[in-house]
Order: sequence, then C-alpha cells, then structure tokens
Amino acid sequence: MKLYFQTKEESNKKQIDDFLKLSKSERFYSFLRLMEKLQGFPIKNKVEKSTNFILKKT
Repeated sequence: MKLYFQTKEESNKKQIDDFLKLSKSERFYSFLRLMEKLQGFPIKNKVEKSTNFILKKT
C-alpha cells in the first residue's frame, strides 16, 4: 500500500482526471453505483408515508 501526500486541490484534480478517463458508459455506471450507495446514507428529513387520504386544493 502506498501513501501519497498531496493537497486537497491536487487530490480533487486527480479524481476528476481519473473519472474523465473512463468511457461514457463507465461514467454512467459509476454514477449509478454512487446513487445506489447514497440510498443508505442517513438523511435528516425523512418523509414518513401516511396512510391518510389527503385532498389538496390546486
């Protein structure tokens, strides 16, 4: 395992460069994997599904 010492800007640039080296389809699938991982991420305002019937005037 190698350790690299770099600034945050250098690290972000490397991540962007590595991402842009992927093909378009690989980028898309990478995005989908990220969205799937975010499903388990805790959120503050969780919407509770209600069984009540709600009428909204529009």
